[in-house]
Amino acid sequence: MWVVSAQQRFARAVEGSIHQYLDARERTLTEISPDAATLLRLVREMVSGGKRVRSAFVLWGWHAVTASRADADRTAGTEQDPEWADVIGIATAMELFHAAALVHDDIIDASDTRRGRPAMHRGLESVHRDGQWVGDAASWGSSAAILVGDLLLNWADDRMLLACRGAVHGDAVHDAYRRMREEVTFGQYLDVLEEAAWIRQDPEALLDRAHTVAVYKSAKYSVEAPLTLGALLAGASDAQLDALAGYGLPVGVAFQMRDDLLGVFGDPEVTGKPAGDDLREGKRTVLIEIARQRLSPGVRTMLDELLGDRELDERQVAILQDAIQRSEAPSRLEALIDRAVGEALEALHEGELSRSAVLELERLADTVAKRDR
Repeated sequence: MWVVSAQQRFARAVEGSIHQYLDARERTLTEISPDAATLLRLVREMVSGGKRVRSAFVLWGWHAVTASRADADRTAGTEQDPEWADVIGIATAMELFHAAALVHDDIIDASDTRRGRPAMHRGLESVHRDGQWVGDAASWGSSAAILVGDLLLNWADDRMLLACRGAVHGDAVHDAYRRMREEVTFGQYLDVLEEAAWIRQDPEALLDRAHTVAVYKSAKYSVEAPLTLGALLAGASDAQLDALAGYGLPVGVAFQMRDDLLGVFGDPEVTGKPAGDDLREGKRTVLIEIARQRLSPGVRTMLDELLGDRELDERQVAILQDAIQRSEAPSRLEALIDRAVGEALEALHEGELSRSAVLELERLADTVAKRDR
């Protein structure tokens, strides 16, 4: 089927584009110092593989529009389309941006692993330790990883500019990308703010505040923004953009809610992160706030005291997991996920979008909402 094979070919093309771009950056940086080789090796390991969720939504946002036109021929929305290289460029930029966000996020959360490998700051810490350098290895690893994240942000911007430069609707794409960058960065700020400031907030507002974090830290940038970038490249109408946004935001919320469940109950062998990582990091997620509303005062106090303790052992994690499970918060979150997907699919059918893209977006909604990693 073209849809499946096209997505696979697109994913391979994006993977190749990422490494081709990194090849060029390595050549440039190696002229400055051979020390670039180690840095680029760690970056390549990090960006290899992954779910490529954002790339897929860039592709189908573009295809939904360009293949829906009355005058579209057989090449519209395919590898033969003149815009194909620009779509790959936008997807490449999104993957580099996502990598930057993960590097910084892992430092903020003091996460040891990412996708089953050492997080960037831990990998760099090992470089310091193996080299028997002076100073504290962990501190150096974090400092160096911040700079690697900044480099990835710079490279994402550069790749996006290259993709937009010759595109007919490049200015609109770049404006949307700029808004996305601002929103997700502020969303990350709200996330760390909530971990510290929740105790001084109105208890009645905590669930709404957690939802705002979910929307701006993850939902919009994971699904809605990539769809919008692809659609804008194709010259989408307002009605098409509204339909894709009406689909993208609730699917993005479902994506983040699934992430919240995996952060507490996920299998480390599948997720590549320790069990209960969100509990140690003190994430004030929608799942946690639903649970807090339904727990008895004594159990709620226990949860508040343990949440965010980096030294939680397996027994304490199990106690918190059991309390959250008994609150029925997971089943209530599952119901919210199902409702969000239903809203998304309803909105999807309100725009004049290509039939093949609609079918694939329906499948992707189910995939991201029910994933196990």
